[in-house]
Amino acid sequence: MVKHLLLRSVGAIVLVLVPPTLLAHQPPHSSTPSTPTTSHQHRQLEIPPDQPVPTVKLVAHPDAIRGVNLEIQVTNFTFAPQRLNSKSLATEGHAHLYVNGKKVTRLYGTWYYLGDLPPGKHQITVTLNTNAHEDLVYGSKVISSSIMVDVPAIVPSVDHHH
Repeated sequence: MVKHLLLRSVGAIVLVLVPPTLLAHQPPHSSTPSTPTTSHQHRQLEIPPDQPVPTVKLVAHPDAIRGVNLEIQVTNFTFAPQRLNSKSLATEGHAHLYVNGKKVTRLYGTWYYLGDLPPGKHQITVTLNTNAHEDLVYGSKVISSSIMVDVPAIVPSVDHHH
């Protein structure tokens, strides 16, 4: 039994490390229109006029070794992974992370390490989503934040033994 659990844990880790391009074959969650910046499709929940509007801002901090540390700054919104798949509220839920328009993962907190981006420019987008996975929407626009990240090519180390 322990061996089986270990294999399941390793499998989960492997899925996290799979490049986003290999995850593109996953089917959409529903048949409603998608956001312009994503290839996945989600139901939407419009923020009621009497509630504060949640906001999200995505900030990329270059990692000292490789990749980027993403900071997800939110207002009027609480990450609530313990209530995933429960009643939708306009003020809590999780976020979805997209790289170049493809969904990479769900985010349950304000920081995420993205380490395996190939060299080049990449559009990173985060959307706020309800506990039931609906995109939060205000004024007919999905509440999201997008940034461009330019990953430099890896420079080979210099050999000092000439």
